[in-house]
Amino acid sequence: MAKKSAAAGPAASKAAGAKPESRLAMIRRARRINRELAEVYPYAHPELDFRNPFELLLATVLSAQTTDLRVNQTTPALFAAYPTPEDLAAANPEEVEQIIRPTGFFRAKTRSIMGIAAALRDEFGGEVPGRLEDLVKLPGVGRKTANVVLGNAFGVPGITVDTHFGRLVRRFGWTEQEDPEKVEAEICAIFPKSEWTMLSHRVVFHGRRICHSRKPACGACPIAPLCPSYGEGETDPEKAQKLLKYEKGGFPGQRLSPPPDYPGLPAPPLGAA
Repeated sequence: MAKKSAAAGPAASKAAGAKPESRLAMIRRARRINRELAEVYPYAHPELDFRNPFELLLATVLSAQTTDLRVNQTTPALFAAYPTPEDLAAANPEEVEQIIRPTGFFRAKTRSIMGIAAALRDEFGGEVPGRLEDLVKLPGVGRKTANVVLGNAFGVPGITVDTHFGRLVRRFGWTEQEDPEKVEAEICAIFPKSEWTMLSHRVVFHGRRICHSRKPACGACPIAPLCPSYGEGETDPEKAQKLLKYEKGGFPGQRLSPPPDYPGLPAPPLGAA
């Protein structure tokens, strides 16, 4: 969709002093954005490498304040050394720290993941529970992490409100809330439950690839006509194209082992040139 057509969208109406968008109109626009993002990112997926719920849980905890790429480059050694909660709970903390050091805050993260492993061993028979109320009882596990695990390891629908998701849903005009739990509640009310998990992936994909925090690539955005924040970033198509990241910009993604339908390149392992 061309940027010129955005002049007929919500941004122009707002600038022209038109009546505020009704809730019904916002919901219709939000659902259309979701449908269009589904066409742009039919391959949207969690960008953490994992093979089971335990690995996804640990990877999600380790992803705090670092990139999924750095986590994916670090976890192969962690999972090889400690494949089960029992193994990790009995580990030498200093050895765990050395393995996960590249993810940053490695001492605090070591305490968290070893605490999780011990809780899984002692309270859940060594298995990751498939209920939100159980997951949030684990050390260092909040709603965001729980929803990631539930949606992607257990098929339980959930909205994952990370920094990308929160930024975009506010830019889209779906909510004005800042608190993640309030954002989650408001977005859940807009979309059917069956869409929650994939909506999260699509919005996060868009935030990482096009709708960046500091300089969104508005001129290369496929949903520009539907966005009330069009114009906050670069609107020149050629300049905007140069801002695109990952597969949209022709660069490797964040996963070392991406799904078969991912159109981009796998990320390099830790230490690769």
